[in-house]
Amino acid sequence: MGVPAFFRWLSRKYASIIVHCVEEKGKECNGVRIPVDTTKPNPNEVEFDNLYLDMNGIIHPCTHPEDKPAPKNEDEMMVAIFEYIDRLFNIVRPRRVLYMAIDGVAPRAKMNQQRSRRFRASKESVELSEEKSRIREEVIGRGGYLPPEEIKERFDSNCITPGTEFMDNLAQCLRYYVADRLSNDPGWQNVTVILSDASVPGEGEHKIMDYIRRQRAQPHHDPNTHHCLCGADADLIMLGLATHEPNFTIIREEFKPNKPRPCGLCGQTGHEIKDCQGTAREKQGEHDEFADSMPASEQEFIFIRLCVLREYLARELTMASLPFEFDFERSVDDWVFMCFFVGNDFLPHLPSLEIREGAIDRLVRIYKDVVHKTGGYLTENGYVKLERVELIMQAVGVAEDNIFKKRKDDDEGFKRRMKEKKKRMKAEQQGPAYLTTGQFAPQALGRRDRPEAVQNARHQAFDMRMQSNKDAAQSLKATMKNGGNSSAGPSDSTDGRGVKRKAEDSDSEPEPEDNVRLWEEGWKQRYFKTKFDVDVSDDDFRKKVVKSYVEGLCWVLRYYYQGCASWKWYFPFHYAPFASDFKDIKEMFTDFEKDTKPFNPLEQLMGVFPAASGNFLPETWRTLMSSPESSIIDFYPDDFAIDLNGKKYAWQGVALLPFVDERRLRAALAEVYGDLSPEEVKRNSLGSDILFLGKTHPLFDFIHELYRTESLEGTEIPAELCHGIQGTLNLDGDPILPDKAVTSPIPMLRDIAQNNSIGVKFKDPQYADDFVFKAVLLSGAKMPNKVLKPEDWERGNRDSWRPQLGFNPNRQQAHLGQSGFRALGHSMNRNQHGGQYSSAPPPGNYHQGSYRQQGGHQPFQHSRQHNSLLGAPPSFQQPQFPRQQQQQQHYSGGSGGRGGHGWDRAQQSQHSSYQQNQSRGRGGAGPGGYQQRFDQRREEWNRDNRGQQHQSFSSGRGYPLPPPSKRYPWN
Repeated sequence: MGVPAFFRWLSRKYASIIVHCVEEKGKECNGVRIPVDTTKPNPNEVEFDNLYLDMNGIIHPCTHPEDKPAPKNEDEMMVAIFEYIDRLFNIVRPRRVLYMAIDGVAPRAKMNQQRSRRFRASKESVELSEEKSRIREEVIGRGGYLPPEEIKERFDSNCITPGTEFMDNLAQCLRYYVADRLSNDPGWQNVTVILSDASVPGEGEHKIMDYIRRQRAQPHHDPNTHHCLCGADADLIMLGLATHEPNFTIIREEFKPNKPRPCGLCGQTGHEIKDCQGTAREKQGEHDEFADSMPASEQEFIFIRLCVLREYLARELTMASLPFEFDFERSVDDWVFMCFFVGNDFLPHLPSLEIREGAIDRLVRIYKDVVHKTGGYLTENGYVKLERVELIMQAVGVAEDNIFKKRKDDDEGFKRRMKEKKKRMKAEQQGPAYLTTGQFAPQALGRRDRPEAVQNARHQAFDMRMQSNKDAAQSLKATMKNGGNSSAGPSDSTDGRGVKRKAEDSDSEPEPEDNVRLWEEGWKQRYFKTKFDVDVSDDDFRKKVVKSYVEGLCWVLRYYYQGCASWKWYFPFHYAPFASDFKDIKEMFTDFEKDTKPFNPLEQLMGVFPAASGNFLPETWRTLMSSPESSIIDFYPDDFAIDLNGKKYAWQGVALLPFVDERRLRAALAEVYGDLSPEEVKRNSLGSDILFLGKTHPLFDFIHELYRTESLEGTEIPAELCHGIQGTLNLDGDPILPDKAVTSPIPMLRDIAQNNSIGVKFKDPQYADDFVFKAVLLSGAKMPNKVLKPEDWERGNRDSWRPQLGFNPNRQQAHLGQSGFRALGHSMNRNQHGGQYSSAPPPGNYHQGSYRQQGGHQPFQHSRQHNSLLGAPPSFQQPQFPRQQQQQQHYSGGSGGRGGHGWDRAQQSQHSSYQQNQSRGRGGAGPGGYQQRFDQRREEWNRDNRGQQHQSFSSGRGYPLPPPSKRYPWN
């Protein structure tokens, strides 16, 4: 959904809706991978009934990932998709239904956005290729080194569109995948799997919502079904709320900002392509042995609990002293509707409403103030009360002038802060003009190096005073030259001559030209003249834009609550009107055109593809995109403008593409329809959902009997055999049948010789055209237990927040104290060293059981390297002088080794104490020695704490456990 930063705003404002997933990993024994047993209870301590997958959110990261190498071919892409689904199934573990929905042909209102995305992707790909070639030549011309350019076929992500061969192959692979899992995975045995591939019209998430709406309108539906929907789009949150199901959860990948991406030329991280210098890669390790030792971290998943979001909204939207009865479910629908004003996939957002500026909070405040005047709610079952919406818009319109001025002030303040930050960073990189040496020199924290001793203290102090006087003199001279302005520092220039600043050293970046200037008087006149090329006095045109936007608001809400009201409607402008323009809107909308049909898949490709992606279309159809004689050549411009519209980056701007005229497109395609091959005709037709079952499912025999009797009519599903699911079954033309081998479409995967699954066409329950799905809680629905506590209401963004693992808030978690972190830091070699006077030797020198030492002192032997991880003192053994003396001389070369460190002196002190204890009869492990004293303390402690269930450390470590604490699950 086109709501930038919506999820970030939502998760910060309502932090407790987020729960981190607990994922059980598979094991490996003797080289054999043991999969996770998904029949066991969910480790997140919640059981889900239905899992819905918005497959496009899985297909894209698996086919062209951003944080790891891309698959080499389509077969590897399919396997990656299978593994992704397996991982989600392992986390969620649905017990009733798995619904996989791929985007089919979209409504015309969505096609405009798809067209914009695909034209942008094609344009950016060409520009990136040209930029890489230009920078490569420049770098090589300067003598830099770049790895040879890989010659490989570029994957065009535009093929992830209904009607292409890729999507047809994906559907076949998913049929094989489902049959394999139903036949071999015990966790899938009783699950009903529904596959809605790209041949079924509709967006994936809206096909899922349509299925939920139609099932919950049936009398056999379980009102306490626990739904889990997978997808990263922000509109899934709104769609989940619109179902009014009390148990609805969304699972998505955890977003981790600022992840480093490698340069497209040299492959190194830390810079972009435009900043590449062609420098050699830094060596990782002495022999570059760690170059590939840091694999990308596996993406983690989070749950979004909509039941908790409902708790937040209940507190925020509850209003007292209303002239009508308060209905929380209706107020949730109004909240969803108001979110449409900040942006969605079908309408541009209003200029005065930006989510980063708190637009939703502003709308909620206005809504609570105005609802007393409206006399009721803004929406009902997906239908808009326009006269009430007008009051909200007029209240926003009154504040528009102040909103634009505040936005300008905030932008200027942000630029000023960034400019100051750049100056500070630049000053830090340059460093001070003078640094003293010796023990007065600044030392980095955590370094073990000892500062050099001062040879002549008086001379050192003299140098410091002279440098200080010199800086003061330069500062005074610069002040006098600037006419009393002391902005120039001593390090700005070493002489009196001015130096011309380079363009790249400028403190300010070039700003895109903004001809509208919403913060100045006359902003409405300039907006309509610049964006629409009309005068603001043209009231008829303004009303036309507002009318189309009002129609769009009604269409979007109907789409979310009732399904697609019209496959043909779309918003015919690139820009939205102002809130103050919403006047007399009650009569602007009546209803949508009835009985509209979606495009066929290949027709949609012609409507959304640029000419550069024409290779996915039949040859004669492709010609219409590129031939100068084509009657629709104007639909496919080679280049187009991108209006930043007050934004900074091109991806935030508006692509000024011509809108496709449906009548002209169909007329042009009518001449080439006869050129389609039988395979292309099949890809151009609309398909049906497929329902799959395993042999142990109660409905299996019923479906098997339909195939045996070759039933040609649609058959209703007996609800008692399929968890209350209802719909119509029809025989599949190319079915998957039990005891019939299933051929693998992927050469690297085996065929299914013993197939135990069956597939059949499935159609959702049908209703009359004027049927209205009620947006209410169903009778018998049990509300989940309250989660929020009093402190959650007042928690702000600055408060500390700890993530919750799983759905049990009382889950015991292990925590490390300060001593634990210190022990961990000493035990893990991260190229970090202890303090200057640390008594612990570097962990990297523990190898071979001994470490280097200064002079003729004898080394100790470290008995267990992981003792320090547990915070235990090192155990010492009596030194073996002859052999270790030779090792010490070999490593350190006599007294010229690595002496002079703080831990060397501590070693000498420890060794001296060790010899003294030994001479007193308390050394080593002999009678009365080091180990025996700890054994005595352990026996005393066990005697004092008899009856308590504690265990002491084994392996000869003679010291007890710490005192019992609830934070550490010692058992």
